[in-house]
Amino acid sequence: MTTPDHAVAEAEADTVLRVVDITFGDAQHLLARHGLQLQLVADDAPIPGSYWGEPEAGIIGAQVFVRGDTPVHSMLHEACHLIVLPAERRAQVHTDATDSIEEEDATCFLQIVLADALPGVGRERLMRDMDAWGYSFRLGSTRAWFEQDAENARVWLAQRQLLPDLAAA
Repeated sequence: MTTPDHAVAEAEADTVLRVVDITFGDAQHLLARHGLQLQLVADDAPIPGSYWGEPEAGIIGAQVFVRGDTPVHSMLHEACHLIVLPAERRAQVHTDATDSIEEEDATCFLQIVLADALPGVGRERLMRDMDAWGYSFRLGSTRAWFEQDAENARVWLAQRQLLPDLAAA
């Protein structure tokens, strides 16, 4: 996976689902089940801990920061970065969660699976939004990666017992 292309992101901005398009309480509840706090900042405020800059989600410790215009895929991606980290590492996170390819792959896989727990989102929509935003996988699409090339991510999550938690989500 490579980083989002923000030129493509801006051109596709109207096509992706935003935090304002979902029920915020549903997202808060989902993240709380994983020990995270979802914080909504004012529409004109900077997003604390945003690695890519606004409108992308930010992370600090166990908190995920979003605005109404933050893409849902960004909120889930940053939350999943925190979910895959052990508690002692999570507490130290500010803006940049990892430089590990394994953790990045696990994060992408988990965000797709968690999308099913958000009413009105689901994995199909999230994968389309990831493609529209500019995520790049070697098989050409998020769906192809998830279905054909993400076994290492699934195994990584299963070994850390992060997949069984999804049954409650």
